[in-house]
Amino acid sequence: MNILRANRIAAIGFSLLVVNALHGSTARAQQPPQPNILWLTCEDIGPHLGCYGDAYADTPNLDRLAAKGTIYLHAWSNAPVCAPARTTIISGVYPPSTGSQHMRSFTQMPPDMKMYPQLLREAGYYCTNNAKEDYNLAKPEGVWDESSRKAHWEHRQKGQPFFAIFNFLKTHESQIRRRPHTLVHDPAKARLPVYHPDTPEVRHDWAQYYDNITTMDTQAGQRLRELEEAGLADDTIVFFYGDHGSGMPRSKRCAYDSGLRVPLIVYIPEKYRHLASKDYSAGGKSPRLVAFVDLAPTLLSLIGVEPPEYMQGHAFLGNHEAPPQSYLYGFRGRMDERYDFVRSVSDGRYVYVRNYLPYFPAGQYLTYMFATPTTRLWKELFDQGQLTPEQALFWQRRLAEELYDLTNDPDEVHNLAQSTDHQDILRRLRKVQRDWVLDIRDLGFLPEAEIHRRAGQCRTGEGGTPYSVGHDPQRYPLERILATAELATCSKPEAVPALQEALADDDSAVRFWAALGLLMQGETAVATSRPQLRAAMADDVPTAAIAAAWALGKYGNDDDLQASLPVLLRYASCEDNGVYVALHALTALDDLDQRAASVIDQIKVIPTTVQGTNGRLKSYIPRLHEKILHDLTSATDK
Repeated sequence: MNILRANRIAAIGFSLLVVNALHGSTARAQQPPQPNILWLTCEDIGPHLGCYGDAYADTPNLDRLAAKGTIYLHAWSNAPVCAPARTTIISGVYPPSTGSQHMRSFTQMPPDMKMYPQLLREAGYYCTNNAKEDYNLAKPEGVWDESSRKAHWEHRQKGQPFFAIFNFLKTHESQIRRRPHTLVHDPAKARLPVYHPDTPEVRHDWAQYYDNITTMDTQAGQRLRELEEAGLADDTIVFFYGDHGSGMPRSKRCAYDSGLRVPLIVYIPEKYRHLASKDYSAGGKSPRLVAFVDLAPTLLSLIGVEPPEYMQGHAFLGNHEAPPQSYLYGFRGRMDERYDFVRSVSDGRYVYVRNYLPYFPAGQYLTYMFATPTTRLWKELFDQGQLTPEQALFWQRRLAEELYDLTNDPDEVHNLAQSTDHQDILRRLRKVQRDWVLDIRDLGFLPEAEIHRRAGQCRTGEGGTPYSVGHDPQRYPLERILATAELATCSKPEAVPALQEALADDDSAVRFWAALGLLMQGETAVATSRPQLRAAMADDVPTAAIAAAWALGKYGNDDDLQASLPVLLRYASCEDNGVYVALHALTALDDLDQRAASVIDQIKVIPTTVQGTNGRLKSYIPRLHEKILHDLTSATDK
């Protein structure tokens, strides 16, 4: 009896196993295969599409995509210019954390990190990029199956899922100023932001910008039809986005909402609707805060792969969707030949901007940016005193903190940082921004040359990586450096003694910020700090010595000036010091303006090229050198 009972139980157990196995195989059979993923991307546009409510835009193809998908109302590119923005996407890590935040810089990625196409390929995907890369991180082997103007998902193996990017160049900044151009959009109907002067030239540029968007929309439509004609529309998740804000000045390169907010449309076919989030709906508008740092983990989540822990973004779709985030983060570093340091944060309504180099205006002279007619005319009108206060802000020295209410001030021209009614909001966003800096171990508080020197790769490319430096408190005492940077930008005379003391700190970045702080305080602070700054010019770390010489050269007496110029000239040679040190020294010489006139002949013979320089950096030293000589020569001629 016991044997019969045991056999009966065994038979029942076996039957259950069979049923469970059959149920599992049926469930697996019902699961759709992994989705194809198509990214349609373009250059230099804000959310200036019909589907975003822009009546001036003519974008029927993207509007149709949005009608069956979802648009994200608060999507940020994290960086307001292409290379660091694309670096954010490819890594899933904020570039200030990897030392890759500067425009067209070139740094090494930690060996345990991978670019997201590598992870997709490991999951069986055929990955193509057509065709722009422009990463600030050195690309390892095996990132793409194909990356070229001929790259296409058609080249995959039969039945293989694909991930494909097609990038449209027509909307790039350079195409706004391309002439001759017969306008299609009526310039009289263009909506100008209040910070731009209302002139025919400015209206022409805005109308041409919208013309280019319409052309790009046609190109996007062609790719979507290609997908449909191949019978793959029901098997493919489609993303469309721009790579940062519009190419018009005060959008591109600026860490405001105008430079960071991009259009983002996502379409998920019915077959894969189980991968959608709760805020997704056909024809919907999601208020969820999303950013470029979230794209890589979202891709992995959509294909069922858990994002690696080192990724700092959060998946907003797929099986590994993370909770919605409360804040968006932006950053600005060196833009071409000009150094800057801005961090920003938004909760969707308010934008907080922290300027760590408020000494400079947002509208620093950039050779490439000044090729746009709007930029040149705008600056001429400023020099002539013909701008409104809102229009003049771009060309004036900034405050350390800015706060804008996008609901009531979408063009971000009314700074609420000193408004008594907004102090709670200011304190909250200030803390959020500071916490983020500490959390990601933001390397922006190191001069660019120091990032590479500390990583042991200044000239040879050997040694550690910036990321490893940033996460080593011994090599990068961020809390102490950050405190000095905050002190340097507070503009309070009572901070001078602490800055003087910091000039003798053990860490060169603290000394660098101390000297910059005295420079930003101006003539009185420099005069009372003369002995300390004189000693600091002999610092064995070039960037710290340059900062001290800059302060004395700008605001010191004649003896100080004569002592500082040889220091700046010595470090301005890229042959002897590398590109990054030379850029710092040339920046100081440029700021001295006519105070450097006595050494114009020495400036003329400063080397502007050095063998072995990465091709992405080659133009920056010559551009800055040419600008310095132009200004000095023009003043002499007058």
